[in-house]
Amino acid sequence: MTKDKDEQIDLFLPYMADLSLRDQREMMERPFFSLAKSKRLKPIDYTSPDGKTYVHVSPNPDYGMATIWDADILIYCASVLNDMKSRGVNDIPRTLKIMPYDLLRSINRPLSGRSYELLGQALDRLQSTTIKTNIRAEQNRREATFSWLDNWSQLIDEKNERSKGMSLSLSSWFYEGVLMSGGVLMIDRRYFDITGGRERWLYKVARKHAGGAGEGGFSLSLPTLFEKSGAEGLYRRFKFEIIQLVKRNDLPGFSLSLIPSAHSQEPLLHITKITLEKKPERAVPAAKEARCAVASQTMSTNAANTHLQGPSEPINYLTDETLTYLRQHYRGWDFQALHHDFQTWIKQAPERRPARYQSAFIGFVKRHHEGHKHELKTYNH
Repeated sequence: MTKDKDEQIDLFLPYMADLSLRDQREMMERPFFSLAKSKRLKPIDYTSPDGKTYVHVSPNPDYGMATIWDADILIYCASVLNDMKSRGVNDIPRTLKIMPYDLLRSINRPLSGRSYELLGQALDRLQSTTIKTNIRAEQNRREATFSWLDNWSQLIDEKNERSKGMSLSLSSWFYEGVLMSGGVLMIDRRYFDITGGRERWLYKVARKHAGGAGEGGFSLSLPTLFEKSGAEGLYRRFKFEIIQLVKRNDLPGFSLSLIPSAHSQEPLLHITKITLEKKPERAVPAAKEARCAVASQTMSTNAANTHLQGPSEPINYLTDETLTYLRQHYRGWDFQALHHDFQTWIKQAPERRPARYQSAFIGFVKRHHEGHKHELKTYNH
């Protein structure tokens, strides 16, 4: 019985749609990952210009080096851990039990058989890639050696041989880095739409420096940027690709430009954070203003009559992805009827208003299923 409890998938792990995305701060600037989709067998050996910080990444000869796309899995894990921390969860686990379907959807990957196969390969690379670094070492005299995952496994129901999800055991270095004070930074959800490896890494660098750069932005020399990336190939190729990125200038939330350097013939990459200014309001015709007022009053009345959610989530209805998830994992129930019961339960006490409406309803269905699954006609088949 204890074994079953230990292996139970935590279906309360929140949806990425409910979470603020987080990346581990120390991983956002240094060269920890391959930036190429092809198999990389050449190690990364980086030392900071002042000689105080180093990172050495060794690939596995069978699997190759973990890539910056594999790191999306770590972003998912960091976001989940940070959410648990912000909610005051006690004993935050270092081993996360997840459903592959949720993970793939969360990092904007297609839900296909090939995607599940590629997920397994990514997890193999994260477990087999070895990192040595003195980041976070006392007085730079000690180094840490680790892989991103200590282990991972498929969880299978012995009775029907169906998948019960996956178990991911995070390295202590990554786990402690996420949970330490200031250990993570919020990133834009559009990050997952970035296709190029160097562009993905450049976004991480921009986000890492954005906090203290102010409105004027910050600049980095291209040779320094090249060394920090750990990219394979020649510098001139790297420079050409950065110039192309500057021409496109479509990095989410940042503006790129090249400026001359006072100390070198090589240019500086200047990055500024884009701030959205409030647009001036236009005059509204009286008739339209009246219609807007009526609509606004109706929306306010509807919001006052429901105690379901804050402004950032759908109020009083279920999203398509929530219903898709429920139909996959809890088939056989009338979810609209359960949703009505859920709303009634919330309205009975204002303090029951959930911080995340969709996730709260999933938890409600989960508890109902565990208490009444014997009533399903298909349960014993």
